[in-house]
Order: sequence, then structure tokens, then C-alpha cells
Amino acid sequence: MAVSPDPEPCKDQDLGLFEVTKRDGAARIGRFHTKHGSFTTPALLPVVNPNILTIEPREMWEDFGIEALITNSYVIWKNDDLRERALSEGIHSLLDFPGAIVTDSGTFQSYVYGDVEVNPREIVAFQRDMGVDVGTMLDVFGRPDMNLEQLEGAVRETSDRAQMSLEEAGDDLLLNGPIQGGLYPELRMLAAHEMASARGSDRGFAIHPIGGIVPLMEQQRYRELFMIMLASRSALPPNRPTHLFGCGHPLLFPMAIALGADLFDSAAYAIFARDGRILTPEGTVKLEGIREWPFLSNSLSGYTPEQVKSMDDKERCRILAQHNLEVTQAELSRCREAIRNGTIWQLAEQRSHCSPQLRDAFVWLQDQLDEPDDGPVGESVLRIIASCNPLRDGGEPLGDDIEFRPHILHMQALLATRWRVPGSWWDSSTQEPKQIVLLEGASPPWRYTALDTIISQLEYEPRSVVMIATPLGPIPFSLEDLSPWCHLTGPGDMWMGEYSDEEIQEALSEFGLADIPILRVSPEEGIEVEEKTTSTIRNWLDRCSIVDKLSVLCAIHPLNSCKFTDGMSTRRSRTDRVINVLSEGVHVLSPRLSDGGLSLSLEGARRLNDFHLTPPPKFGEETPDEVFGGIPRILISDDAIPFVGIGRNVVHGYSLGVDHHLIPGQPCLIVDKEGSLVAHGTSLSTSLDIQFKRKGIAVKVRDGALKESK
Repeated sequence: MAVSPDPEPCKDQDLGLFEVTKRDGAARIGRFHTKHGSFTTPALLPVVNPNILTIEPREMWEDFGIEALITNSYVIWKNDDLRERALSEGIHSLLDFPGAIVTDSGTFQSYVYGDVEVNPREIVAFQRDMGVDVGTMLDVFGRPDMNLEQLEGAVRETSDRAQMSLEEAGDDLLLNGPIQGGLYPELRMLAAHEMASARGSDRGFAIHPIGGIVPLMEQQRYRELFMIMLASRSALPPNRPTHLFGCGHPLLFPMAIALGADLFDSAAYAIFARDGRILTPEGTVKLEGIREWPFLSNSLSGYTPEQVKSMDDKERCRILAQHNLEVTQAELSRCREAIRNGTIWQLAEQRSHCSPQLRDAFVWLQDQLDEPDDGPVGESVLRIIASCNPLRDGGEPLGDDIEFRPHILHMQALLATRWRVPGSWWDSSTQEPKQIVLLEGASPPWRYTALDTIISQLEYEPRSVVMIATPLGPIPFSLEDLSPWCHLTGPGDMWMGEYSDEEIQEALSEFGLADIPILRVSPEEGIEVEEKTTSTIRNWLDRCSIVDKLSVLCAIHPLNSCKFTDGMSTRRSRTDRVINVLSEGVHVLSPRLSDGGLSLSLEGARRLNDFHLTPPPKFGEETPDEVFGGIPRILISDDAIPFVGIGRNVVHGYSLGVDHHLIPGQPCLIVDKEGSLVAHGTSLSTSLDIQFKRKGIAVKVRDGALKESK
């Protein structure tokens, strides 16, 4: 087996920075930068007790892909021999681990034993002096059974220690800023705000662990666990990882990651092994009752359960611990792949069925997504929805949870707020709509299965709003190729559902279509329509599609969308799909065939930017909350303009302002202080990301506007 090389230290300017490389709503894949290399998140930091090394740290690095681990500085401090060696040799030499080392401070020991013998300044100095990468301040543990007054005192004391701890850490030691507050959402939010804003002379906290949750996990009180997590994250900046202190069971990873957890730590891999238990993604199994392995791993390969049972305690514990760590790493890999595929929420839903308590928590989360409360939990939920790219490539499996998936909720919210009835009809009339034509019993692609029927209905009554009945509710026919509706997968008869008049009326009212007569139709064959009329109606439908997508996905006012598409023409593929939209013979945009979204050309970006009269707001400036704020723009610094203007990506740290309605995965413009176009591209970030992050790509640029001038 090849020996893994020791990691390269990060650049000085990158120390403590968190770079997000991929996201799916609140879930994200990132790199956290330390003096002993960067490590990928979401990640488990295995707890290593230097007195009991079930698996050697070097083995974790070489064989299990562990890039960072956590140990307890208080345990080392209390042991004279370990303390002396750590100070003389350094923590990395003591543990024989080349990657990043994180240390806890003794707070958990205070919860278990009642007190610790070290003061807050002393333990931070000790972590700094033994070369720890990320230390932890000595916070005050807040138990779930403590009353509000007691917890307020714990939060206040922790906050009072924060600046002192940061000052003691200096510029070499990165520091964890834990969030306490028990079961009180408002107190958790307050604690998060205090810790997020705390600063020393060199920096603020690098990572924010959510503390005081071990008792909840021991009692499987997962609903309260996720409530605490959401409340805490409502006030945390997006440029710092969130760590769930003491959480390390693979069963909890998907849901926690879907809600924004980046780091976990646990000694469960070793503790369970010593108790003769093995981990699986679905739960924990006792070795004693196993006749065949329920979950295979490299560590168990070649052994039968009976053989493992017959081993001596030390060898059996070692093999089971290796298996448990392997399973843990595999589940994190599965979660990261789900983030890349945009399916982390589906994975969380699947795992929720493995435990009644976890299922209860998932159902509670669905309720929150459906009707967010008015407090910090609801604020985090709304942020999760808004941070999702509403479109997805590939199939969207139909399931009981589908209507609660955050990206679908985001798309439905955009439709409800931004879609409008056409301002004019194919025959050039401009009166109010006369009827709604609801297409039922047709499967996608509707432009093939039902176009003749739709054209026939429009020929008969031009002032018809054409809607399609889908398992996710009705959508405008103009958006018939929009994900996820056109990509739903499930039983063959799912498109044949019959809805009552009351259900249809309620669904259509979300579009502002209440009290309009409804004509329910099904696809017909053999319909004959005059060719000239067909061409006119199809051109009108094409234009409606572009107008509606510009309005819904890019927040462009329908009147401006109509101006933009005035006199448009199209180029079609061999399968009769629109692939290019031209204005006065110039290519301005293309509908994406994969998800129904839009890709702008440089000329299209220029024309859309002309609708803006002022530059986007700078950070800190108040902005009006407008439904149609125009295509989102990012204001970049003068230093970045020469690079972005020729097509380089926009990186975090070079932005001065941003429109608040920026949506990850959707088109945006990059402009200078005068509002002139520099480039256009696809945002990989939210507006909060743009404001706080200092590393990584913020916008993937499609084309620079300054190439010609150069």
C-alpha cells in the first residue's frame, strides 16, 4: 500500500478560511484550511484518546482517509507525561498524525464530572503552545434540563470568555466558538450572534460547534437536536463551518448535513467496538446475535462473525473499530455524492425510516418547511429554501416527501410570486383572460403529447390561460419543460390523477387565477388546425415561455421581459425544441435542454443590464424588497474587473455589493461601480455567501464583456 504524503501547509492568507466547492441548499462540500493542510467537509473528526489508541492516528491517515481528528487538550494537560511531551514535541508528534488536529477544552468533562481544574486562559494557551491547529475555548456546558435563568448565565459566561480566549490564541491558533443555550431557540440564536461577532486582535472564531447536545442524542431526542441546530444557524455566518459536538453516528449524517452541518466528532467507532457493536448507515447491531454480516467492509472481509466473536478482546475491538470507522467514512462519502447530485434531502428522507425518533424529527422538519415559524428556526428554514437551486438535472423521484423538498418549495414560491397572466394573447387582444384550460391525463414532454390539443383550444378561445395538471400541482404550459415537473419519475399512472374542482381551484388560486372559469381537457388525436394559425400560436407560446422564465427565474418584470423578447425569433433542434432565441437576428439566450432554465449570451446580458438604472446595493445598504428586482447583479472591486472582464470567475472577497435576490444556479450579471456590465455567469452562491466568504468561486463566469476592448 502506498504511503500517503504529509499534507502541505496552507498559504498564510488562507489560514482559517472555509471554501465551499459544491452546495445543495444548506448542505455543502468545502475545504477548511489549516497549517497542517486543508481537509474536506462534511467530515468526521474521530475522537482520539492518547491513553487508549484503539486505532493508531497514523493508520487513520494512511488507511482510512482521515484528514483531521480531535483529541482532548484537558486530558493531555492533566497527565504530566503527556503534557510535557506535547509541549516539547508538539501535538502532531505526540499522536503521530500529519493532518489537522482539533482539540476540545474540557467542557464536556465539566458536564460529566462537574468541574475542571484549568482556567479559560490557561487551556487556550496550552493548546496554542503544543501546536494545535484548531483549539476550543472553555465554554460553559448548558444541559437540556437547566432552566432559562441558568442557561442565560451559561451563555453570558461563555460570551464573556470569548474575547479573552481569542486574544490568548494569537494569530497561530484557530479557535472553536461553541454555541450553548439549551432548548431555547431564541437563546441559541443570541449565543450564535455573540460568538459570531466576537473578535480578538487577530481574528474571530474559525468554526462554530453547537454544544450541549450529547444528552439529547443519548436519549434519541432528535427533534430537539435539529431544532437547536436550526436556531443556532440562524445567526451564524456562512463562511464558518458548523460542527455538531459529540455527534458521530452515520444514521444522523444525512439529515444533519441537509440542515447545514459541516463537521462531526465522536468516539463511537471505538466505544461501540469495545461493547461488541457494529455501525451501519441504518443503525447499530450487536455482534452477539449476528450470523452473517449485515453490512460488509474491508475490515470484516475474510472473517465470519463467529471468527470475530472468538478473538481476544483487544483484537476483536480493533477489527470492529476499523469497520465502524470505515462505515462512517463511507456514509460521509455517500452524503457528499448526494450533495453533488442534488439529492441530499432524498437521502435524509430514506434514512429517517430507520428510526421512529428520527422519522418523528423528519416529519417535524417537513411541517417547518411547509409553515415556518416566526422565530429563529423559521428564519433558518426560509434560508435553506432560498439557498436551493430550484432546478435540477435528471429525474425527480415521486415520493411522500416530494412536496416538502426545499428546491421544489423554492420553485413553487417563485411561481406563486413572479408568474403573471400574459399581457396579450396570440391574436393581439389584451383583455382579461376568459377561461383556464387545464390539461389533464397527459405525460411529459407535453410539447409532444398535447401540443395539438392546446393549439386547438387556443384557436377556439385565444384568451385562454393554459395550465397542466401534474402530481405536484398545476403549472403554466409556458413552463412545460421546467424541472422538476417534466422530470418526475414514478408509477406510469401518476399523470392520470383526477382532482376535484375544489382542489383545482385551491391550487390555481396560488397563481392568482381564482374565479376564472375552468375547462378541463385531455389530449386528443387527429386534430386539424390551419398551418398559418398553428405557426402564429406556436410563436406566441415560445415567447410566453421565454417571458415567463425571465420573470420567474431572473426576477425581471414581465413588461421588461416582453420588451426583451419583442420581435424575437428562434432556432430549433431536430427534436423541435427551441435551442436559441434571437432578437433582431442576434443570439440573446438559450433555453437549457437539461432543466428548462436559461443561459444568456453576452448580448443578452447587455440588454438585460440596460433595464437597471442604478448599481446594486453595497453591503450594509438597505434595499427595497421587490418581487421583480431585475436580474441579480454583483458589484465587484476595481482590482477584479480586468480579470473578470475577460472571462475569469468571480472569487469571494472581491465583491462590494450584491442584489439580495441572487439564486444559486441561476444567471446573474457582474457590474462595476457605475453599473456597467463587466461579465455574466451563473451564481454558485447566495447573497450572504457573497457578503461573508473570502475564498472560493462565487460566480462561474460564462463570458466577459471587456474582451473586445482588450
